[in-house]
Amino acid sequence: MWYNSLDEALKKEFGEKLYKIALRGTATCPNRDGTVGTRGCIFCGESGSGEFAEPADQISRAKERIAKKTKARRFIAYFQSFSNTYAPVDTLKRLFYPVIEREEIAVLSIATRPDCLPDPVLSLLTDLAKIKPVWAELGLQTANEETARYLRRGYRNEVFLDAVDALSKIGVKTIAHQIIGLPGESWEDYRAASEMIARSGAWGIKLHLLYVLRGTDLETQYRSGAFRTLEKEEYLRYVTDLLEYLPPELVIHRLTGDGAKRDLIAPLWSADKKDVLNSLARMMREKDTTQGRLYVPQN
Repeated sequence: MWYNSLDEALKKEFGEKLYKIALRGTATCPNRDGTVGTRGCIFCGESGSGEFAEPADQISRAKERIAKKTKARRFIAYFQSFSNTYAPVDTLKRLFYPVIEREEIAVLSIATRPDCLPDPVLSLLTDLAKIKPVWAELGLQTANEETARYLRRGYRNEVFLDAVDALSKIGVKTIAHQIIGLPGESWEDYRAASEMIARSGAWGIKLHLLYVLRGTDLETQYRSGAFRTLEKEEYLRYVTDLLEYLPPELVIHRLTGDGAKRDLIAPLWSADKKDVLNSLARMMREKDTTQGRLYVPQN
């Protein structure tokens, strides 16, 4: 089964594999400081979805850690934790400029919320994109507004769509996040979210498994028996089916998600990411025997 993997897209653009450095800045989130809410999204842990992120001033340390396993030369600086455009512009300038100006940084990738992109921030992103490519990662998670309220997402789908449009106009590529396995959702919901992302003009998509982390409100719901997490075969089937509906130009950045093992409550099978990806590859090859498609592996 063919899909447009991130590795392939980057090799075409940069001529080599790029490695991601996950960073954390100083921003918090309007869903935590009382602007939108105080408890964050129901699935979000204390690190703001940045379980593996390094402090922004520790890029050299992060590079050394990656270099032990690879021959990495160029990197994607990924500001992962919380909402990384939710701060005064002067603060953001001091955060982003020293990173994007480093020779070994090829791309600046910024995770944020679609309701954290006021005009001054868009102006800053415009200027940054003149230096090097800039990506913005936005969490749609679901197209079902009822599910979004349950998640305490804090904005409607229209806000996401407007944000993708605004970013596209200034030359910033958008990567949308979608969660598979949300309580009460079905195949129809997963397909609707993927189709919304495909129609939005987003450049890329990250497909995530819903996993439960210790200390989140989602853990309380899970332990009460309010929902169950997906079995591995269920998740793999949903992913391979969704890939058939996504347009070929949409870049697939991620096919699963893995939380920090020390905090993972469920599903425990998701902790073995290598096994999940290998199992996914096998399922794709099985589909190829009847559909005659080319499978492109993603690391």
